[in-house]
Amino acid sequence: MGKKVTVVGAGFYGSTTAQRLAEYDIFDTVVLTDIIDGKPAGLALDMNQSRPIEGFETKVVGVTTGTNGEGYEAIEGSDVVVVTAGLPRKPGMSRMDLLEVNAKIVRQVAENIAKYAPNAVVIVVSNPVDEMTALAQLATQFPKNRVFGQAGVLDTARFTNSIAETLAVPVKSVKALTLGSHGDTMVPVPSRCTVDGKPLSDLLPAEKIEELVVRTRNGGAEVVALLKTGSAYYAPSAAAARMAKAVVEDSGAVLPVCAWVDGEYGISGVYLGVEAQIGAEGIKKVVEDKLTDTELAGLKEAAEAVRAKQADVANL
Repeated sequence: MGKKVTVVGAGFYGSTTAQRLAEYDIFDTVVLTDIIDGKPAGLALDMNQSRPIEGFETKVVGVTTGTNGEGYEAIEGSDVVVVTAGLPRKPGMSRMDLLEVNAKIVRQVAENIAKYAPNAVVIVVSNPVDEMTALAQLATQFPKNRVFGQAGVLDTARFTNSIAETLAVPVKSVKALTLGSHGDTMVPVPSRCTVDGKPLSDLLPAEKIEELVVRTRNGGAEVVALLKTGSAYYAPSAAAARMAKAVVEDSGAVLPVCAWVDGEYGISGVYLGVEAQIGAEGIKKVVEDKLTDTELAGLKEAAEAVRAKQADVANL
């Protein structure tokens, strides 16, 4: 059986994710779905016509889905489903402002995934992602390891890029990490940041590091403000595609993701941004690493903020 991945939502984020997944050339099929009639099929046709140029064989299939689940049979047998459906942010909006409207959309998508792709690993990227991941797990009733969210890979990339630009070094010489939630309680982890193996704190003063941390926390809003319509999708889609790749290749890669935490770091019963080992069954295990007292306190604070909101989603 060839590998199959579905991307739900053919906006900029979803379509770019589908393109990246197709260009990896590790799947037989990438299915792209949307509620806008014809849009996914048009995008799929366009992507398929790029195959001779880019040299990949993965077939992209575009499917229009209806409010009652019409079209979802196309996702049958998917190894991974990436959920990008929902509204993006407008300037001045927080991710939280999207909670209610996106909850309805994500719940419906999750129920159809459970029906047509009951063995899939689900990667949620719809905002606010910590809450939507919790909701998707409730709505699918999948084991918690098979539902996780995209945040830390993107936030870490934003942090890494800022560090590299500030120090004028190649991005590959920078190792960085962010944990916590995707938003106000994001916890960048300066103690785990190095440049060519040297601690970041040896290279930049504390206040400059704090500036970069704040910029990372507001990374999405900065893009939204510049674009004026829509939100970021090049870096987010790269992150989501990379996570899906780790699942289908059963790679065991350790990535910062929004995963179910059950006792690690002294935190239990919440979806939270932590490092986790990714494989065919989704989250193989949450990886606990050394944090400073301040960082750990930040992570616990993030857990409580997210926990309060995740309790609400059960009723949305």
